[in-house]
Amino acid sequence: MSKPPTFVPPACARAERLVTERGEFAVLDARPAGAVRGTALLVPGYTGSKEDFIALLEPLAAAGFRVVAVDGRGQYETPGPADEAAYARPELAADVLAQAAAVRGAGRVHLLGHSLGGQIARAAVLRDAEPFRSLTLLSSGPAEVSGEQQQRIELLTAAMAAMNMGQVWDAIQAMATPEELAEPDEDGTRAEAALRARWLLHSPAQLTATGRQLRTEPDLVAELAGCGLPTQVVSGERDDTWPVELMDDMARRLKADRVVIPGAEHSPNTDNPADTARALAGFWSAHA
Repeated sequence: MSKPPTFVPPACARAERLVTERGEFAVLDARPAGAVRGTALLVPGYTGSKEDFIALLEPLAAAGFRVVAVDGRGQYETPGPADEAAYARPELAADVLAQAAAVRGAGRVHLLGHSLGGQIARAAVLRDAEPFRSLTLLSSGPAEVSGEQQQRIELLTAAMAAMNMGQVWDAIQAMATPEELAEPDEDGTRAEAALRARWLLHSPAQLTATGRQLRTEPDLVAELAGCGLPTQVVSGERDDTWPVELMDDMARRLKADRVVIPGAEHSPNTDNPADTARALAGFWSAHA
């Protein structure tokens, strides 16, 4: 999972509820001090939340963009039902379209999805590309995740069926490598406490349903290329969820802008937010 440097938003951002025709969603809404050059909607990945983008908010707002990072249904501060059917891919795509309609104002929206969020964003674009000015796939591959990640998701799904979320968290921490454990955040507190609090609010039904989607997602790159929407593919130098070479090939098939973020792995948004923000702002500015 992504590990934000802090769960405290910068001064340019406010924690709000975004009201849409499909219900309310918890968001971090960051706005520039001056003129707005465009609006971006950021969709988090599996086990993630809007806070995964927190280190991007200030530099993107400084570049002139309004940035709205969202918790999807069943993620962290957006409650969701216990019915797995509520998290079917068409339902999640419809949520993104409703979120875009609520934030777009007079213009179209730059859409970004991280990991699972990229595949949800892709589904939204395939359903209706008109609300969007561009699409960024951040560490999100063309089809199902790697075999190793499929095994990890299967283990997590089985654990959630047998234990409560607190017990599952304890099991995850017990098996984590030193590199996977949370470090103290920039405020001097233990980030692990915030990560655990986020985990406990995730819906097991959401994680089960979307985990199944990650294991079975078909390759829809040709369909996405047919939309004609300006597309950017961003990843780190290494990625154990989708091999970087697979994302290179996806970018070629999409004729997309391709950016590899130095020193980053599956979460460039937290591994190297400065270079990630520059890449995003440059792409959005080119398609303003």
